[in-house]
Amino acid sequence: LYNGKPAISVIVTQQPGANIIETVDRVIGLIPEIKQSIPSTIDLHVAHDRSVTIRASLKQVEKTLVGAVILVILVVFVFLRDIRSTLIPAVAVPVSLIGPFGAMYLFGFSLDNFSLMSLTIATGFVVDDAIVVMENTTRHIEAGMPRVKAAFVGASEVGFTVLSMSLSLVAVFAPLLLVGGLLGRLFHEFTVTLTVAILISLVISLTTTPMMCARFLSEHGQTKPTSRFFRFTEASFARMKAGYESTLDWAVGHGLVMMGILLVTVILNVVLFIVIPKGFFPQQDTGQMRGVARSDQSTSFQSMKQKMIQIEKIIQDDPAVESVVSNINSGGNGGFGPSGTTTATFNVTLKPLSERKKSVDDIIARLRPKFFEVKGTQTFLQAVQDIMTGGRSSSSQYQYTLTGDDLTELKTWSDKLRRELQNVKEVTDVDSDQQPGGLETEVVVDRDSAYRLGLTSSQIDATLYDAFGQRLVSTIYNPLNQYHVVMEVAPEYWQNPEILKDIYVSTTGGGVSGTASTNAVAGTTVLTSAAAPTASSVANDTARNAQANALANTAKGGASTGAAVSTAREAMVPLAAFAHFGNGQTPTQVNHQGSFAATTISFNLPAGEPMSAGTEAIDSAMKRIGMPATIHGEYAGTAKNFRQYQGQLPLMLVAALLAVYIVLGVLYESYIHPITILSTLPSAGIGALLALMITGNELTLIAFIGILLLIGIVKKNAIMMVDFALEAERAEGLEPRAAILKACALRFRPIMMTTLAAIFGALPLAIASGDGTEMRRPLGISIVGGLVVSQMLTLYTTPVVYLYLERFRQWRKRKSGRKTMTPLRPRPAEA
Repeated sequence: LYNGKPAISVIVTQQPGANIIETVDRVIGLIPEIKQSIPSTIDLHVAHDRSVTIRASLKQVEKTLVGAVILVILVVFVFLRDIRSTLIPAVAVPVSLIGPFGAMYLFGFSLDNFSLMSLTIATGFVVDDAIVVMENTTRHIEAGMPRVKAAFVGASEVGFTVLSMSLSLVAVFAPLLLVGGLLGRLFHEFTVTLTVAILISLVISLTTTPMMCARFLSEHGQTKPTSRFFRFTEASFARMKAGYESTLDWAVGHGLVMMGILLVTVILNVVLFIVIPKGFFPQQDTGQMRGVARSDQSTSFQSMKQKMIQIEKIIQDDPAVESVVSNINSGGNGGFGPSGTTTATFNVTLKPLSERKKSVDDIIARLRPKFFEVKGTQTFLQAVQDIMTGGRSSSSQYQYTLTGDDLTELKTWSDKLRRELQNVKEVTDVDSDQQPGGLETEVVVDRDSAYRLGLTSSQIDATLYDAFGQRLVSTIYNPLNQYHVVMEVAPEYWQNPEILKDIYVSTTGGGVSGTASTNAVAGTTVLTSAAAPTASSVANDTARNAQANALANTAKGGASTGAAVSTAREAMVPLAAFAHFGNGQTPTQVNHQGSFAATTISFNLPAGEPMSAGTEAIDSAMKRIGMPATIHGEYAGTAKNFRQYQGQLPLMLVAALLAVYIVLGVLYESYIHPITILSTLPSAGIGALLALMITGNELTLIAFIGILLLIGIVKKNAIMMVDFALEAERAEGLEPRAAILKACALRFRPIMMTTLAAIFGALPLAIASGDGTEMRRPLGISIVGGLVVSQMLTLYTTPVVYLYLERFRQWRKRKSGRKTMTPLRPRPAEA
């Protein structure tokens, strides 16, 4: 049924690698042509179009991407307050974002939500290198150096810094590139696209940016803008810098206090990581729902059909629903046999989010109590997700599978667990794929009595199959098509097993005499087609029908029993004369997983409930009921992938930290100061986790990717400080304290610029709303929260950690009796 009217569904699926937008457009373009070729009494509707939400989601990503670019350029302009200066790092943004399209084309990637999300988040990263190079060049110009020479010197001085920032950021993604399975497949495109964008920005910052600085920056002594905006921002920045220098001096003088704060951040990271709710992917609102209505296995097809119509009416009456397609399968035998006769399915399309205003979870919660009005039926609805794993379909979104050797024991404990979970608030819509209540009627044949009556087992079986098995007895041909003729008991006799007492078995094997012996219809039926058949075509059809029907009743045919047309005297014996009947219940299906019997319990999560809470509740329920060791339980589908991913999180985090440490150790030729740089990470982790918890988000895989990105972003502050401090110690002979204080003061402006650029680059993701934003929002929230907190702490903790580690390094050198040396660094060009 489609919105209550009889319908036939035609499902169109794109081929792998096909452009879904283009495919849908071409299919919809054929609809007017199809309508012209069918009768006007038939309506043709597009019931489900997955591209609607995909288009809306892509449009949202495009808006987010444009907004991120504009915000990043505005941040640069506020700090530089000059259009020509702003143009220099602004060029790096579009070039670095367009460049990855070439790599995507060569690798065979598609432009989807993940690749566009990586480009959006890259907006705040690709400008960092250009900002560092341009700011250092500007500093030399302001000191009186010609701009061409300043471009060479500025780029040379920070070239190693830029290289360290970019390569260490790329190293963060190395573990993701090596991860296999579902996670690897999902984030391979995301990782490669972002890596290519970062590498392109590195090349641009060391080539295009110095060239533009040499051509576009104002020479020393030229007239500076004196607008009110310029004076206000310059004064504000000067006060901010002066305040930072004074507070930094206090922080360095109270090193133990700052180290204590750093220790607290490390401990809080561990605590927050444990207590934060966890999930796999954010729950999406794709504008579609899938539903299942299940009734008792003894329910007839006709009864279940009426229940399906009632449920469809309830769904259709909801103001947020656009259309409903419902389906029930009779099983082909009037409801006496296979599963499916007591199950109805519903595919629901919702109105656009801008019209309904309510999320899909709110709509499901609103409909759930209304389904109780349909007696004898359980109805489950779930939101359709873009990413759903597991090959087994179920009533609810998540599955838990029990396996065992003994089918009776498995059914007993499965039912106990299902009843226990129905009282657990962390899960809802608990259902089982067990179908134990199917009605059966057992026909027990007295073989001796049947033999005395002249009946064989094959004759009895054939008669029962004729009545209830839908035997194909003939084929009717017409000029355009052919139709099978199926024999069965009239539908009005399907409703009661008492019909078995009215079944008669022929002693001649079921062959009948007269016209019925050939199953030929008097005056052979030929269906009319759009074009009226000619006399010759009718004659041909009649001959073909008669020939096919005659062949169907020869020894090779098998119409009733496969016997030839009988000439013996026929006797009709009632089935009840030699058989008795017993009624009972039997499972309508038994599932297996490998060599074990299996049953799956499906469940949904209440709105706002994290998946970690749901899985923990199921584990607790297993312990409470005392599940025996002979019954083994494991999560399936999306729930199984969540548990696997949850165990991989710490390993992925450690692998990312180790990769960054190795890269920095190679670049600095030291294993001491990479620790200084990595000390910035705990504060970023606290900010990300707190931001997720405050906004009501779980630590999903998407949010965790944001935390990995923070590892690559926040360390740039420390890299800029450490690089300049080491250079000041080597070139100017400054003490570590003086060197790090000078480095912090000179690098304050680029640190603020790059951090704010990254924050505003991720801000559109964090505050986005509309179709498809649920998947991207946790990424933006974790990055913005992590950057805000880390910026406030690392400006003070990094210099203190640098001083302690530098003193340790010098003490170790003295202890070993070797001359103290700073790590090797590329020498800058002479001023």
